[in-house]
Amino acid sequence: MKRNRLFIVILSGILAILFTAGATSADDSGKAVALVKKAVAFYKTNGIEKALDEFSNPKGQFSLGDLYVFVYDNKGTMLAHPNNTLIGQNLIEVPDATGKLFRKDIIDTAASKGSGWVDYKYKNPKNKEIESKTTYFEKIEDLVICCGIYKK
Repeated sequence: MKRNRLFIVILSGILAILFTAGATSADDSGKAVALVKKAVAFYKTNGIEKALDEFSNPKGQFSLGDLYVFVYDNKGTMLAHPNNTLIGQNLIEVPDATGKLFRKDIIDTAASKGSGWVDYKYKNPKNKEIESKTTYFEKIEDLVICCGIYKK
């Protein structure tokens, strides 16, 4: 009897952790979409120069902890990123940890569908581990505005 109760308590705890992790991931997905939509609106209102400056500001309104906006042109060159060392680099042929050309997938999907999600494996700067990541993006003119999240 005690063994059954202990099993139920442990199982309930495991299920609570799993459901909480899923909810956080879905919440982060919604935040990523909202941040991209906010960035698109900011670009439309303020123009490319002001938008790229703001998107690249690590303390700006588009850099919220783990969530931040970054921008590629339609050839895969990084135009905006709060880690400014990436700006100006063409990254379309740089693969993820598994060899996937995820940036090419982002650019191609943006060109054909206008928006979407692309999954890949990337080193998390917080813990230096390779983790599953997904990026939401929207195409506006010659820009692809993105926000990625690590999957939990």
